[in-house]
Amino acid sequence: MKQGTLNSKIVMLLLLAAAVVYLAVSAWQSFRDPFTTAATYSYTVDDSMEATGFLVREEQVLTQTGGTVELLPQEGEKVAKGGTVALLYQDASGLERRQQLQQLELEKEQLEYALERSDLGGGDSAQLSQQVLDAIISLRASAASGDLTGLESQAMNLKSLVYKREYAYTGTGDTAQDSAAGIQAALDEVNNQISALSAQASQSTSRLTASQSGIFSGYVDGYESLLTPEMLESVTPAQLEQLAQNRPAENPDAVGKLITNSTWYFACSLPAESAERLVEGRTVTVRFSRDWSGEITMTVYRVGEAENGQTAVVLSTDKYLSDTTLLRRQTVELVFGSVTGVRIPKEALRVEEQTVTDEETGEQSQVNVPGVYALVGEQAEFKPVTILLQGDGYALAEAAATGRKALRSGDLVIVAAEDLYDGKVIS
Repeated sequence: MKQGTLNSKIVMLLLLAAAVVYLAVSAWQSFRDPFTTAATYSYTVDDSMEATGFLVREEQVLTQTGGTVELLPQEGEKVAKGGTVALLYQDASGLERRQQLQQLELEKEQLEYALERSDLGGGDSAQLSQQVLDAIISLRASAASGDLTGLESQAMNLKSLVYKREYAYTGTGDTAQDSAAGIQAALDEVNNQISALSAQASQSTSRLTASQSGIFSGYVDGYESLLTPEMLESVTPAQLEQLAQNRPAENPDAVGKLITNSTWYFACSLPAESAERLVEGRTVTVRFSRDWSGEITMTVYRVGEAENGQTAVVLSTDKYLSDTTLLRRQTVELVFGSVTGVRIPKEALRVEEQTVTDEETGEQSQVNVPGVYALVGEQAEFKPVTILLQGDGYALAEAAATGRKALRSGDLVIVAAEDLYDGKVIS
């Protein structure tokens, strides 16, 4: 073997070995970074607990036997005393006539609007066609941007222009006059149809009216007669448990119900030691997050006597009634309070010994100060903190608004480091 070839191979092997060593050292340093940092951020910890219970209201079930029922109010809509809650039809044809009347009423409204706009001046067919296109573009732009405030008027304007354009094309004389005359003729025909159908409908349709004012709900579950505001005065944990296990039978004749009082209640059973935190007359935040999402401030209406380690608790409010009409048995979160601060990893916490001077005596003493090292520029800076609470792997520190040494949300704190001290340059 030639000497030159051997030397070349030795050099190549040395270069390869150097590259392997370099990569190994880099990998080791990356796994053993002496200056690991983490960003702090604002964090809120709730002092809360879960509770499962019933929503209780003053409810009046509406019943009707036989026929086809059409409910008129929307869920959660207020109904005045004597107001129509439902239309009752003797057969299916009555409901069909009702649907035809609704379509005719809508068409009448559109024609009246088109006739009113026609009196303001119509224009020729080409102008009307351009106006229809402009109205379509405007309607589409509003829907795309999520601006629905003028959606109804824009839709009515578009339908009006379509009617005017249709009758402008079918007219033979002056376009505006022919358009108005055609719309009026169509309006007269619709009115005649409405009159004829209304006469037929009155013979086979009856009304179910509200005996008193209230909030309407179409959800009837059988608890209406079992869960009442009166029984909450003495309800026990055992009774609540029995109500949860034995679901009542639904009334087949029920068509809906009226909630006749704006105050409603949440009744639940809590461990006795937890119930002791509630005081009658004070408030607690109740967080709904399952079938309905929202937070409600409720008043502690009643805290019962302990029974086998459990206590019946009743909360009350007069807010959000229309939003919660479909809720009955719910699991909620009772929030007693919350703490907000700056969240930092527990590993970043350190205790430094510092010298303090008594302002009155001038004496100096050594004290242990908890804090963290934050990365400020290229230096480590010790920032004292006041710990509010500690959780699983983190600590919540009080957020300070002023001061150079104050810890703030967004600061980079050093989690792992070697030979760390205040002012150390971090490369």
